[in-house]
Amino acid sequence: MSKSAIPGPAKPADEPVRPRKEPSLVPSLGRARAFTDRIDQRSHDDPGVRAALRRGVGKDLDAVPFMHRFVASWLTDEQARSRDVQRAFYTVASLIAAQRRDQYAAAKAVTSEKGRTSKGVEPNSTEAVPDMLGDPAGRVQDTDAATVRRIPSRSLGQAFAEGVLKGGQGTGLRETSAETRLNLLTRQSVDGLHRHLPGAVRQLRGSEVDIDWAQLLIDLCQWRRRSGTVKRIWLQDYHRTLRKDDEDRAREHDDDQADVTNATDSTDPEA
Repeated sequence: MSKSAIPGPAKPADEPVRPRKEPSLVPSLGRARAFTDRIDQRSHDDPGVRAALRRGVGKDLDAVPFMHRFVASWLTDEQARSRDVQRAFYTVASLIAAQRRDQYAAAKAVTSEKGRTSKGVEPNSTEAVPDMLGDPAGRVQDTDAATVRRIPSRSLGQAFAEGVLKGGQGTGLRETSAETRLNLLTRQSVDGLHRHLPGAVRQLRGSEVDIDWAQLLIDLCQWRRRSGTVKRIWLQDYHRTLRKDDEDRAREHDDDQADVTNATDSTDPEA
């Protein structure tokens, strides 16, 4: 009876070929905040920059040569090859510059700083608007991760809901108007979205509603591939924010009623 051959050592399996990870075209939240903060600061401080950037509202990339010196250096090589991403950066920069000068975050930071100083309070460096200058080559540095975590992102849907909630203060949006505008935006293609955004932003800023420019930039960058997800988030945030306010007011009403009942019981001579 022949002995069976003893198998030799197994050959090592070939290493799996992993596809090379492509660099993300969508900026991180930190990078987006650095860009929008810097555009806000420069637009507030320099009328020339503000005028150049705001001239780009609603225009095509090929029609805004006066914007390149302020925006182009913030794009990575990969982002510069994507027309959608370029367009997102240029659109957001122009919309930031198109605000009234007193609506810039930089203007509000100066006002807040003056208020603290007049009260004898030392400035709090963690509350100041960061000066995001980027490196000498013009490439932006990401903001500190802890700082980004302290500033939760807010979608455009939440901004519209906050506009409605301002209605009681006389400067807000009517709910039907806000919902109509938001639904219109969510039905748009990339071209349609960029076409309708200036009107939507004017509506929000006219009602003194703050816009999270960094999150809007990220949403615009990925609209073509992930518009379904972005639309869902906008609409969910809009309705959740409104309903949460209704629930909070109902809870406060119940608490007030309970306080009145307890006060009545405590003064009842029969008690």
